Amino acid sequence: MAIITLTTDFGVRDHFAGATKGAIYSELPDVTVVDVSHSISPFSIPEAAYIILNAYSSFPKGSIHIIGVDSELHEENKHIAVKLDGHFFICANNGIMSMICAEIAPEKIVEINIHDKIETSFPVLDVFVKVACHIARGGTLEVVGKVIDAIKPIQNLTPFVNDEQSYIIGHVIYIDNYGNVITNIKRTFFEKIQRGRAFKISARNKTFDIIFNKYSDILYHDIVPEKRNIEGRGMVIFNSAGYIEIAVYKSNPETVGSASSLLGLGLMDTITVNFIKE
Repeated sequence: MAIITLTTDFGVRDHFAGATKGAIYSELPDVTVVDVSHSISPFSIPEAAYIILNAYSSFPKGSIHIIGVDSELHEENKHIAVKLDGHFFICANNGIMSMICAEIAPEKIVEINIHDKIETSFPVLDVFVKVACHIARGGTLEVVGKVIDAIKPIQNLTPFVNDEQSYIIGHVIYIDNYGNVITNIKRTFFEKIQRGRAFKISARNKTFDIIFNKYSDILYHDIVPEKRNIEGRGMVIFNSAGYIEIAVYKSNPETVGSASSLLGLGLMDTITVNFIKE
């Protein structure tokens, strides 16, 4: 049984997500449709890239992933279908796939060209669904598009490192439901540049000099157990996806605040890692 996932910025108030699922079931009643997220910030390509990168591999090989973010068709925003790591991805060629493609080379990329057969102002429903159902039936990518060699890169995907490798400048690419701030600095990248040196991470007017492996590690760092008062305390961790994340322990954006609200950090804001000379 085929699996089709949906990752969009449609939200849950409007009809778009429901209509898309209805169109899929109208073509393939036995398919399984899974909502990854409909809460991507409007038109946020880095958010969509981060979420699909960290979600797709939990699904079985052969799964088909529709990504409906910034998908309006025009000359600079063509549509593509990609086969990668045994999965299929259908989206606009706007950089969404570049985060995954930076880690795993695509097996095949086609630029979708069935638009002349379909009049639409809602391409996710009218085009992406058609392509997904075609693939789910066992159809090949060449039937729905022409093979191309590369995809558009996403801006600021790779952090900047100066020539002396004394600092890294990264950016916020995602803010999660807890208000935790995820940067584009991966652990492997950080450790390659760090080379064991001490460091300071700067975010607005706050600095950190330790990175934890999990949130609860802060319970046992420099704190007398009977005097613990750490809820709402800022920290940095390598999150489950392997990225540097600035968090507030047991944060609640409605009460104690969050890393995003307390530090004033939003999407694409700058995070700096300065390495201390040995």
